[in-house]
Amino acid sequence: MEFNIADMIEAVSDHVPDREALVCGEKRVSYRDLDRRATKLAHYLQTKGVSNGDNVGLYMYNCIEYLEAVLACFKIRAVPININYRYIDEELRYIFDNADLVACIYHRQFTPYIRDISDTFVRSLAFVSVDDGSDEPIECIEADEFECALGAQSDTRDFSPRSENDLFILYTGGTTGNPKGVIWTHRNLFFAALGGGGHFSAQGICRSPEDIISRIAPQPVNGIALAPLMHGASWWYACIQLLAGNKLVLNHHRSLVGDQVWDICEREKINALQIVGDAMAIPLIDALDQNPGRWKLDSIFSMSSGGAVFSRSKQDAFRKYFPGIRIINSFGSSESGQMGADNGSQKGISSLGNVQRSEFMDVIVVEEDAGVLRHAQPGEHGIFARSGFIPIGYYNDPEKTEKTFVDVEGRRWLLTGDAAQIEGDGSITLFGRGSNCINSGGEKIFPEEVENVLKSHDSVFDALVVGVKDERWGSKVVAVIQPRDGVSVGLDDIQRHCRQYLAGYKVPRSIVVTERLPRSPSGKPDYASAKAIAESS
Repeated sequence: MEFNIADMIEAVSDHVPDREALVCGEKRVSYRDLDRRATKLAHYLQTKGVSNGDNVGLYMYNCIEYLEAVLACFKIRAVPININYRYIDEELRYIFDNADLVACIYHRQFTPYIRDISDTFVRSLAFVSVDDGSDEPIECIEADEFECALGAQSDTRDFSPRSENDLFILYTGGTTGNPKGVIWTHRNLFFAALGGGGHFSAQGICRSPEDIISRIAPQPVNGIALAPLMHGASWWYACIQLLAGNKLVLNHHRSLVGDQVWDICEREKINALQIVGDAMAIPLIDALDQNPGRWKLDSIFSMSSGGAVFSRSKQDAFRKYFPGIRIINSFGSSESGQMGADNGSQKGISSLGNVQRSEFMDVIVVEEDAGVLRHAQPGEHGIFARSGFIPIGYYNDPEKTEKTFVDVEGRRWLLTGDAAQIEGDGSITLFGRGSNCINSGGEKIFPEEVENVLKSHDSVFDALVVGVKDERWGSKVVAVIQPRDGVSVGLDDIQRHCRQYLAGYKVPRSIVVTERLPRSPSGKPDYASAKAIAESS
């Protein structure tokens, strides 16, 4: 064995074959069945020519088949590629092309979206359609049905040896208009993002791959992942659960409704919840406030959040209903994995929290004028950075890789882009993304992408897009618009226009009309002034 995720999950499956592994709605599979079905799918993909290093798109809502597909790819050393199911048209075209997909496993209802972009495919792709109750004609893209694909395949593990240097690529919106594929090796991902197998064991992280068996608890922890599996935070949580031999429950509903979530938690006797910040916390708390005593939830003892702001007030609201609950407010990103959690000593109302400085966790000062990168001193601001178990870089993007993964005093560091400061006690205070990127409910939105669509509207002369504080979503997208002379613009019309070209979460929630947009004499946008206009309105 190596620190390869497929190797280790196979070992877990052999050790606890009869435990429930996955639950999604009415569907349930044991560890034995998960491994068996993933093995069959892996053999099917091989018949379609998928092999070591090939990229396979996963274009699905939460479902058991999603994780079966991930594991199938890992078994044959292929690379699963997460596709945001909210993407349409040009966004979808981009990721199919940029990721060099050779195959795609998708929910049947997405057939028309794939068909509409198929004229731009530069290679022939193998398609596998997962039943979702829709009746879209999959023959138009020559797709095979998922269950039929598995039917005739062997469930024998006769695959070639794998490596801890096999790849996993996670696509993220990041801080640029197009999504970026973060390239991880299995080993680095295991230790940076998956806790090294030590989340549920007093023995701590694994020293060898075989140690994963000794980290399996006698009684499984029932955990629910509330975010879509297409997001890194949820995918990582899913792998942590499976590597520990626990039961992973998925939210099978297409949106997060508090009542529905608590129904699942009660039915499955959930012990631990994984959320993405206040955007998920608010509807969960509202449901509890509006339905006192409706659910029996005394099995819950842990809640973790990552990927977006999880405010202190929302944490306190949960503690009112779950006294003694363990709340983990993690910091990290698709590029960094888990970079620690707030230790409860939040410094300053504007900070997100604090983590401990270490040999592999620091703040880097970038002196652009002098072309120097150095470690920050106490009291200095800089960029939150990580070394050690970090990604290789960005897929098909050497320029962005060079800017993000840098050499400082002979060691390779990842610059997360988050503003941070070294405190006198050696801790690191985080202040959040230092760019203009908008984080709305865990989704990252690049303002210029939305601006380009806005400016294609006949009534819009100029536009800037900013994030304005929102109780539920952390930030909401607001468009500051300068209309053309003699015409007016309305929110409904602007939203209809944007939805033709953008995923729904990128569409402005509000607009502010102004006579003139703030720009410098050179024409560069003044985002600070635009945000002030938006907030004052």
